[in-house]
Parts: sequence; structure tokens; C-alpha cells
Amino acid sequence: MLLAALAVVGMRTLAHRYERAVNRGELLAPDARQPRTDLDGGLNYLLVGTDRRTDSSRPDQRSDTILIVHVPPGMRQAYLISVPRDLLVTIPPGNGYPGGQDKINAAYEHGGGGRGGTRLLSTVLTRLTGIRFDGAALVDFAGFKEVIDLLGGVRMCVDTEVRSIHTGNVFSPGCQQMNGAQALDYVRQRYDLPGGDYDRQRHQQQLLRAVLDKAGQTDLRGDPVKLDRVLRAVGGSLTVDTNGVPLQELALALRALPADALSGVQVPSYPQMIGSVSYVVLDNGGSGLFDAVRAGRVPGWASAHPRWVNRL
Repeated sequence: MLLAALAVVGMRTLAHRYERAVNRGELLAPDARQPRTDLDGGLNYLLVGTDRRTDSSRPDQRSDTILIVHVPPGMRQAYLISVPRDLLVTIPPGNGYPGGQDKINAAYEHGGGGRGGTRLLSTVLTRLTGIRFDGAALVDFAGFKEVIDLLGGVRMCVDTEVRSIHTGNVFSPGCQQMNGAQALDYVRQRYDLPGGDYDRQRHQQQLLRAVLDKAGQTDLRGDPVKLDRVLRAVGGSLTVDTNGVPLQELALALRALPADALSGVQVPSYPQMIGSVSYVVLDNGGSGLFDAVRAGRVPGWASAHPRWVNRL
């Protein structure tokens, strides 16, 4: 959706340069890929955010964010479905990993991180949900800070005071302007929040909405130099798998999607201690959410399950 918001603005003047700036890769495993030749019908995209920390020598760590982006037919609505990072799943063998039960964010690591890790994660999600994906994007959130800064920062509304366990910064309640480092630090927090990781998921969804809003408010069309820098920053922080659909076609198809049509969805689940480890387990198999995604009935499901829907 951010690709659409930015690329459509500079489609004619910067299309070719933008295409070259975006990294391409095979991010979906064959069993998780939905055969696709066009954009008719709804879309299900896998979005994986990696958290590369400056205090680690490892090139990749566990996936910090896992989102299923569901766009129903007509492309006038979009649902950001956050998958809990501690969700207990069965991970198949791969990259030397013998297979077994673990938290879902470990699948990225067991697959070797990067493209291999995303492929293994896509397999786990498809086996869990029955959803096959029309495409995928791997986002380096460390690089995404530059995008937010180039846009002039974003406005985030803090609902509960929280101290960052990474920087010690205190985020006080109230709406405030944040730069890239502050915004990404804030949405990484989950400790000392009333809803724990569920609050973190909601804050990540809010950040995506805030970035989309800011991209739409910024006069990038009137500043081609800034537009070029933003597009290159977005491209540099992304690896995409469009499943054979040209990136320009995808951006054009999503261009009419208004930011206020976004809804955040949390997977029905609850925390549970198993042994001495804290996991998240599905509540009644996800309470029909995954069935609704496969059948294109998410708007009706959301109306019937308001507890799990976030207003963004």
C-alpha cells in the first residue's frame, strides 16, 4: 500500500528508476503461493518485518513483525492482520532445522533468515491458516527509518506511558510528532503495556496508517528530488515478490485504496505458559478468521467480532 501511495505519484517520471531500486526475490514457498496472472478478485499479501539491531553481529534475527494484508475484491478496503510473534506452531524441517513446535517468529530464523526464512515462514502460515499468498514483501525496519525521516516524521498517538527497554526513552500519553527512530522504537515496545504484545501489534498497525497518511499529505509531486529520495529509500528497505504481476500494475490497482479504509485485526488468541515458556495459542482455531479470509468474508467477520478489530 505504501508502494502504491508513493509510486503512483511519480509513476511517469520515476517508474523505471523506481523499478530498479526495489529488490526482487522469491519470498513465497511453492505450497504457499497462489497461482496468479492478474489482479482480479481479492489479494492476500504476506508482510514480514525484520528487526536488525545495531548491537548484534548476526545479519538477520527473528521476524519482529508478521502481517497478512487482506484486500477484499473491489480494493476499497484493506485489513492488516497481525500474527502474534509468540504463536505456537509446527515448523517443518528446513535449512538444517529438524522440525518441531516453536514460536512462529522462529520460523524466519530456522529458514536461515532473509528470503529462505520468509519462504519457510510462508509455509508455516499456509499450513496453519489454509491461506495461499498473492505476493510478499520483506521489510528491513532499520532502513525504513529513513523513509519516515524523509517524509518529515509521523504523528503517533500514545495511549499508555511506556519506557523503551532499548533506549530508555519515555513515551508519554498524547498525540505527538515522531521521527523514524522514535516511531520504530515506540512500536517495538510490548513490556509494561496492559495488552503486552497485542498492544504492540496495534501500535505497528497505527504506524503503517500514519506513514500512509503522511505520504498522502506530503507534496511529493511538487518536489521531484524529494520524491526520488523517498522512492529510493522505500525500494532500499524492501524485497518484494509480486508473484509475476508487474509492480506498476500492483501500484495502480491499489491507488484508489483510501487510507481511512484500513482496519487492524488481531488473530483471536490468548497467552499460555507451556512448561516454563510463554506462548500464544489460537482461540477456537482463530474463531473463523482464516475461513473468512479464504472466502472473502472478512468485513462480515469483523462486524461480528469487534473485540479483535482495531480502529486505525
